[in-house]
Amino acid sequence: MAWIKTQHFEHAAQEATLVDYVTEVEQQAARIERLERAIDDVMVQVPEKMRCVIAGLQALRGVAKMTAVTVVAELGDLTRFQRPRQLMGYSGAVPSENSSGDRVQRGAITKTGNAHLRRVAGEAAWSYTKRPSMYGALRKRQEGLSEEVKAIAWKAQHRLHGRYWRLTSRGKVKQKAVTAVARELLGFMWAIAMQCERERTATR
Repeated sequence: MAWIKTQHFEHAAQEATLVDYVTEVEQQAARIERLERAIDDVMVQVPEKMRCVIAGLQALRGVAKMTAVTVVAELGDLTRFQRPRQLMGYSGAVPSENSSGDRVQRGAITKTGNAHLRRVAGEAAWSYTKRPSMYGALRKRQEGLSEEVKAIAWKAQHRLHGRYWRLTSRGKVKQKAVTAVARELLGFMWAIAMQCERERTATR
């Protein structure tokens, strides 16, 4: 932005357009900052159970604060799902099926579940196209979390990265492979939520 603001055009119309674009970007950046501050304020007020899960989910690669908050806001109590497959089904990220007798035919994902949850899981899933690693921002997000939660997140990196490359190596389109990874990522989110609940009840 500092560099852009030093640029100038010969024609007044172009100069006015540049000023308008820069102003719009600055206004949107300020709006995002206000919304993030409001979310931080709300997080202090939510029940301890939710705060624990929000913190735990951020141990996962690709799941920073906004994604973790969105997941909890959309799902509420993740432990209400008895099995991870129930959560996957709720998201609408499971394949549709048209089977009869011995014939089993699966198609595209149903998309009948929670669209916001499916979107943020899909965005986070792209992180697993890269090799497992413990980079600075992720290490910082994991500070203060239990070894069990961190172990689940590390297992997720290896499993989901492997899943992505197995699918793409067989010729699967990248977007479809990432959708499959997003579905499994929801399972790891469920596992972390269950672990957070066990830890929370153990310290009562």
